[in-house]
Amino acid sequence: MEPVDLDPRPRRFPVIGAVHGTPITHLPTRTAGVVERFLNSQLQVKDRTGYVHTFTVVPGEFAIDGVACLPVFGSATPAEPERRISASGSIAVRHEARVARASRILVEGIHDAELLEKIWGDDLRHEGIVVERLDGMDDLAAVVRDFRPGPTRRLGVLLDHLVEGSKESRVAATVQHPHVLVTGTPYVDVWQAVRPAVAGIEAWPDVPMGEPWKEGVLARIGRAGTHPGAFWRELLASVTTYADLFPPLVGAVEQVIDFVTEIDGP
Repeated sequence: MEPVDLDPRPRRFPVIGAVHGTPITHLPTRTAGVVERFLNSQLQVKDRTGYVHTFTVVPGEFAIDGVACLPVFGSATPAEPERRISASGSIAVRHEARVARASRILVEGIHDAELLEKIWGDDLRHEGIVVERLDGMDDLAAVVRDFRPGPTRRLGVLLDHLVEGSKESRVAATVQHPHVLVTGTPYVDVWQAVRPAVAGIEAWPDVPMGEPWKEGVLARIGRAGTHPGAFWRELLASVTTYADLFPPLVGAVEQVIDFVTEIDGP
């Protein structure tokens, strides 16, 4: 189930000028290409194969330079800074980063941390929240104990594969603290939280238990021999907004950010 947006205010998107040849992405369909021409309320986009797609111009459904916007015909201009929409879909505010709070967000691995920085980095810096790697989750209760959470020192933990009966769910159940939130996604790996179309595939393949998941995926999508780190760099570079991610991850990240920023204080 997709997260419900409880904010009734309409989201405002920056107006960005575009001309023939301007690189552009249609976010709902992940169609990337260049502007071919404007037709009244429609925009034609030529993809890398030369095929021309026709889309209705809807605010926020197109991205130029990674910014969700309302494209209009005219000389390409940068988005108005005060109305720039961040990759997470929030309004990016012009300010210096806040001094880091005592609260923290812990994630399982470097890929999780890099994805949060790519999409939610603006929000995290605005709130002064640091994301750290969880070096082993087997003794999560001890990690929480050592952190010494409190009213102004909250801890959010984001786990992969948080489903009934999994090792992660059993570990999460060992943590019961009013100032700690353990949440996560049903995905075996954070790669799965990225819509497969972003990677140029129809679906993430199933990998049998006991087989290394990343290597198994690469073998099944015709990338055997590619180092997982190299593939991740390609995948991460193709992720531009939260629309490239599945709702369970987006909802979990926003839930944990809200949790660690609920209280006042440093």
